[in-house]
Amino acid sequence: MESPENGELERTNEDKKYDLASILCVPNRDFLVRNNGDQVRVDSLRGKIVGLYFSASWCGPCQRFTPNLVEVYNELLQVNNFEIVFVSSDEDDESFNAYFSKMPWLAIPFSDSETRGQLDELFAVSGIPHLEILDENGKVLTSDGVEIIQEHGVEGYPFTSEHIEKLVEQEEEAKRNQSLKTLLVTKSRDYVITADGKKVPVSELEGKTVGLYIFLATYNGCLAFNAKLVEVYKSLKEQGENFEIVMIPLDDDEQSFKEAFEHLPWFSLPVKDKCCAKLLRYFELESLPTVVVIGPDGKTLHSNVADAVDEHGTKAYPFTPEKFAELEELEKAKREAQTLESILVAKDCDFVIGKDGIKIPVSDLVGKNILLYFSAHWCPPCRAFLPALIKAYEEINKNGNVLEVVFISSDRDETSFDEFFSKMPWLALPFGDERKEFLGRLFKVRGIPMVIAIGPNGRTVSTEVRELIMYHGAEAFPFTTERLEEIEAAHEKMAEGWPKNSKSALHDHELVLTKRQFFNCDDCGEEGRIWSYYCEECDFDLHPKCALGDNSKGTEGDVGGKESVDAEGAPAEGWICDGDKCYRE
Repeated sequence: MESPENGELERTNEDKKYDLASILCVPNRDFLVRNNGDQVRVDSLRGKIVGLYFSASWCGPCQRFTPNLVEVYNELLQVNNFEIVFVSSDEDDESFNAYFSKMPWLAIPFSDSETRGQLDELFAVSGIPHLEILDENGKVLTSDGVEIIQEHGVEGYPFTSEHIEKLVEQEEEAKRNQSLKTLLVTKSRDYVITADGKKVPVSELEGKTVGLYIFLATYNGCLAFNAKLVEVYKSLKEQGENFEIVMIPLDDDEQSFKEAFEHLPWFSLPVKDKCCAKLLRYFELESLPTVVVIGPDGKTLHSNVADAVDEHGTKAYPFTPEKFAELEELEKAKREAQTLESILVAKDCDFVIGKDGIKIPVSDLVGKNILLYFSAHWCPPCRAFLPALIKAYEEINKNGNVLEVVFISSDRDETSFDEFFSKMPWLALPFGDERKEFLGRLFKVRGIPMVIAIGPNGRTVSTEVRELIMYHGAEAFPFTTERLEEIEAAHEKMAEGWPKNSKSALHDHELVLTKRQFFNCDDCGEEGRIWSYYCEECDFDLHPKCALGDNSKGTEGDVGGKESVDAEGAPAEGWICDGDKCYRE
C-alpha cells in the first residue's frame, strides 16, 4: 500500500491486513522512537511480528501488565522476529516519557497525537491495556494479546491461533495427567530448595500430601498467615503425617525472599523460577495467601485451603472433600449459633465508638439491623461508595433508627481514620482494634469496600450489601432473600405489557427487552437500570421510555451509578477503570 495523504489510514477489511508504513507513519515522519531518543525507521519492522501496545501511565491495570510484557519481550530478543510499538494514551509529554523509560521497545512519538488517535480508532480500542498483534505480513494474529501474555507468557509466541489452540490442548492434557513432577519439575531443575540452600529432589515428595503455598514476601497478608501455617505444619509433622509444603514465591527481590524464607521450615521453588509464573496461570490464582493441596496421587485435592487452615488449623487435614464436608457442618452450626455479641465482643473489648470517642456498649446494638462496613480512606472505591451508603442509611432511618453501621477501618494511621470517620454518621471499631482481624477472617474479606448485614437475631443476612445498595439503594433494606425476591417481582411487574422486542430508527437490528444493571441510553444519553431494549451484538441500549414513548408505564428509578474515583489515583478524563482494564466512557 502507498503511504496515504494527510496521514489517513488504509486497511483491507476482508482479511484485516495492514501495511505498517501506512498505519505508523505520516508524510513528514517515517520513523519510531526509543526511550533514549533514537529514531528507528518503520521499514526495520518488515518481516517481523509486531505488537501494537495501547497503554497509559495513569492506568493501574497497564502498570501491572507492562512488567510482564517487558519480561516476554526480553526473552524473545534472541528470536529477533518480534517487536512492540507503544501507542500512548497519556495526557502529557512528561507522563509519557516517565512511563516509556521503563519500556525496551519502540513507540509512536508522543507529539504525533493524530496517528495515535487514528490507531485507536482503526483497531477499535475500547479498553487498555490492549495488545494488537500483527504477523510478518501485517495480518492481525490476535486482538487478545494481553490475555495471551497473561495466560501463556513467552510460550504464546508466535501468537497464531493454531499455536494457542495447541497450548490449550497441551494444558488440558497436562491437567489430565497431572503429577507432582509435571507441576514442579522443569528441563533445567528437578529439585526444590530449603532455606539453607540444600537441593531436595522432587521425587522425594511423591506419594505425600503437598501444599503449594503461593507466597509474596512483601504482602502483609502472607506474612500474617505464615505464623498459622507454620504452627499447622509443625503440628502435622510431629503427628507423623506425610505432609510437606513447597513455597511458590512471587517475589522479584531476592533479598526480601531470603529474609522471609530463612524463618520458614518448608521447601520452596527458587525465586524467579519460570515455573512460578506457570503455576499461577495453571491454578488461576485469585487471591493471596493461597495454598493449593496436591494429594498423594499428584492430583489437586483443593484449590485453596488458606481459609480452612486459618479457621480450623490441623482439623482441616487431610484437606479431602469428606473433611471439608465435616467442616461445613461445623460452620453451619456456628452460623446458626452466631449472635452479635459473639462476633463483636472479645475479652475486654465490648464496645464500639461514636463521635468524640464515646463508647457504646455492643449490648445496646443487640436486636438491631447492623451493617459491618469494611473500608479505608486510602481506597478510591471506598471513598466513591461512601456517599451512596450514607444516602441509603439516612433514607432507611428517616422514620426511626432501625439500622446501625459499624465502620471497620483498614486505614494506615489514626489521622486518616479520624478524617474518614468524621464524614460518617454512624459508629466504628476503634482504630487498630484487634477485632478487625477476627472479623476479616470470619467474613473472608478479600477486598474493600465490603459490607456485611447482620440481622436482629445476630445472624449474617448478606455479605453482598455493597452491591445491593449500588443496585437498589435503600430499597434493598433489610437485605434479606425475601426482600430481594419482592424487588425482583416488582421489576417483572414493571415490564408487564411491554413488547419483548422493539425496532428503532436509531439502530438497524431488532432490540430485545433485557435486564441490565446499569447502562447509558443511546438515545437520550441518560443512565438507566433494570430494563433496556438492547442489542447485544452492538452493545446498543434504549430506555423503555425512549423505545416505547408513552406506551411505557413506570420506568427506571434513580440509583447510584458506576463508581468513579477522585483525584487520588484518578484515571484520565474520559476513562473509567474497573481494576482489570480502563475503558473509554
